[in-house]
Amino acid sequence: MAFTSEFPPVYVTVDVVVLTLRDDALHVLMVERGSKPWQGRLALPGGFVQQQEDLLAAARRELREETGLAVQPAHLEQLGTFGRPDRDPRARTVAVAHLAVLPALPEPVAGTDAAAASWQPVAEVLDAELPFDHHDILAAGVERARSKLEYTPLATAFVGPTFTIADLRHVYETVWGRRLDPGNFHRKVVGSPGFVERAPGERSGSRGRPAAVYRAGPATLLNPPLWRGEPAPTPTGRHRP
Repeated sequence: MAFTSEFPPVYVTVDVVVLTLRDDALHVLMVERGSKPWQGRLALPGGFVQQQEDLLAAARRELREETGLAVQPAHLEQLGTFGRPDRDPRARTVAVAHLAVLPALPEPVAGTDAAAASWQPVAEVLDAELPFDHHDILAAGVERARSKLEYTPLATAFVGPTFTIADLRHVYETVWGRRLDPGNFHRKVVGSPGFVERAPGERSGSRGRPAAVYRAGPATLLNPPLWRGEPAPTPTGRHRP
């Protein structure tokens, strides 16, 4: 029996905030919209959820179709739901936003649903006018990443399978926007149970001395956490209230 409803339809979309570190700065994956509305404007990758599709599957599909990235993100989680009535001029839509974190990758290639795809500095994107409510979604994704660096091992998702403590510190300094004391940071990381594990081999350090190599440990929460301390500046350089 066909289902009928007195309520108008509401469509569900997925939008994905994909963060990575490139050129010593936090970058986000953006696409150039290939169709109306806002054709030709930079936007977050995303699209409508198909009838028989799980939300995470939809997020992965949209990444693949719009950017050519058929990769498994090192970290992918649901970020939040955005449903302002006027967010999409085509119809009433609710967006389920996701946050993905990847180590450094080559330049993406536009897929079937986008005219172009590229990594863009977060600071520049947040200073630009974005379609839909993508500014709010991106800001929420950046803050989620900053916050989760405090109490989870999310930082290891920004680096490769093995890394040095200096590599990990670079993640924190870039995402938080503040310098950290190397010795103090090293003690906190290796002293947090399950955060990192020693891996075979060494790498040349910045001063010529070999540095120990680590891999991600089994911990899902950091105890004790690594607090940001003073409020971190926003990607545009302004401090949060």
